[in-house]
Amino acid sequence: MSGTAAAPSSGAAAGTRERLLLAARELTVEGGYGAASVLAIAERAGVAAGTLYRHFPSKGELFAELFRAVCDAEVAAAASAGEAVAGASAADRIEAVIGRFAERALRRPRLAWALIAEPVDPVVDVERLAYRRAYARDLAALLREGIAAGELPPQDVDIVAAALVGGAADALVGPTSPVAADPPPPEQVVAAIRAFARRAVGAPGP
Repeated sequence: MSGTAAAPSSGAAAGTRERLLLAARELTVEGGYGAASVLAIAERAGVAAGTLYRHFPSKGELFAELFRAVCDAEVAAAASAGEAVAGASAADRIEAVIGRFAERALRRPRLAWALIAEPVDPVVDVERLAYRRAYARDLAALLREGIAAGELPPQDVDIVAAALVGGAADALVGPTSPVAADPPPPEQVVAAIRAFARRAVGAPGP
């Protein structure tokens, strides 16, 4: 009988990979991207630091995958907010999408800070840009619907959608920053961002 250890099964490897991603997410929620070092992630996942590199080439690659999954979920959650406003105008749905985006960011400010503004590895920044583009695509579609229905004035939907995402994200940088001094109440931030979205697309007040 050979004394050589058996190679880990694909199921075990997948389990370890998921534990590493979960550990990275938990640490980011608690303290941001900077708090999630390779050593901290490995310790939280219950593995040696070298194990992380058997699953991911670098911390950046691990976080690129994590950001992709988190951002997909965030975009889907925001889109569902617009879909839930049955029979509403395009402007109401746009406001709902932007409002959900802000609400979820303020609920987990350290994670939002990492997704929006914290300095990250270039490979992670690629996912950040993809995140913004995905939001903008959904908003552009709603803008087109509103223009076609005569609810909104003609406008460059791609530029306006990108400006909506960028403006909302920039407005959240201060409130989600770990060094923010006396940030405004979350409900005040969300209300202001929702009002901004309506004005930006040329919609009448609620």
